Amino acid sequence: MSNPFTQMVTVTTMNLQNLRDRKTSSLVAVIGIAGVVAILVGVLSMREGFRAALDLSGSKDVAIVMRSGANSEMSSGLGLDQTRLIEDAKAVAQVNGQPIASPELYVVVDVPTRSTGTAANVPFRGVGPQAAALRRHFKIIAGRMFTPGKFEVIVGRGAAIQFAGLDVGKRVHWGTTDWDVVGEFDDAGGVSESEIWTDATVLQGAYKRGTSYQSVRVKLSSPTVIQALKDELTTNPRLNVRVLSESDYYAEQSRSLSIMVTTVGYTVAVLMGLGAIFSALNTMYSAVSARTREIATLRALGFGRVPVIASVLGESLVLGVIGGALGCLIAYVGFNGIRASTLNFTSFSQITFAFAVTPTLLINGLVYALGLSLFGGIMPGFHAARMPIVSGLREL
Repeated sequence: MSNPFTQMVTVTTMNLQNLRDRKTSSLVAVIGIAGVVAILVGVLSMREGFRAALDLSGSKDVAIVMRSGANSEMSSGLGLDQTRLIEDAKAVAQVNGQPIASPELYVVVDVPTRSTGTAANVPFRGVGPQAAALRRHFKIIAGRMFTPGKFEVIVGRGAAIQFAGLDVGKRVHWGTTDWDVVGEFDDAGGVSESEIWTDATVLQGAYKRGTSYQSVRVKLSSPTVIQALKDELTTNPRLNVRVLSESDYYAEQSRSLSIMVTTVGYTVAVLMGLGAIFSALNTMYSAVSARTREIATLRALGFGRVPVIASVLGESLVLGVIGGALGCLIAYVGFNGIRASTLNFTSFSQITFAFAVTPTLLINGLVYALGLSLFGGIMPGFHAARMPIVSGLREL
């Protein structure tokens, strides 16, 4: 049997057939790798869910106009005369001679979470009559739309699930005013579902905001005119504004949290991965030790060192695949679709979203598991290949 490939297949097959004799140590390695993969995929699914919520909200044919220098609506401010100049821009789409635009402002209100009862900052947004037309997937799913001029609110589906006291028919008290919850809306998982909406004019009066707004959302006549809108508004001496497409705005909003979650996720995975590697090393060294006579006999029969190394690595990789697949399954069942909320660091308010275990995350988890098992098998493999034949045969 001089063919190295044939030798490799033969020895690897023998190793795998003997796994049941080392089931305890093998199971420890599998569980260790599965735990690492489950944690990694689970943490990163938070990032993917948050990013998906913002991506679903962003549209290239909708622009957000804020005060120049503002990095979020919270730090922006616009007067009534400025909002009218923005609405009258040539690049803004119209219907029946009226611009499709929504001057908006919001405050942050304390609402208890359903799970713990602790207060959380929830965006309370005042919107114009065209606000729904500027959100691609907006629809009322319970109750009705608020009536302009009245102290009525509608609640996003995500906020209604995550926070207490926001059911249709309830009355809530924010500021110095009682508000009636008259409807619940869905936006296909977008960031609007984290918010509570009311008429902008009513919110201005309730919170003594005069005629000020924080942003203006406008529908573009075409996605290609975003630069024309920027040029028109930023060169107007009566305005001092910043213009972004919704897509670019939400990409900015997601960047800080994505970096933080990715850093935390991989840091935890690396630390846990070290433990998994040691577990795999222990498993494979135990396997090599138990097969000392077998390896020595094979070497005496003419089997080369490379097939011996490959057989140990093959066994380790098989354990890695099993552990990785188990970890991915645990992450998918345990995390995918779970609704949660987190702090948006630019607005200091809560955003609700659903964890998303994507195919890419599952593939990354499997690749990471294979990497761990590869490192865990290299040293034992070389140890087995360097084992003196005479020493091994003495154990016969």
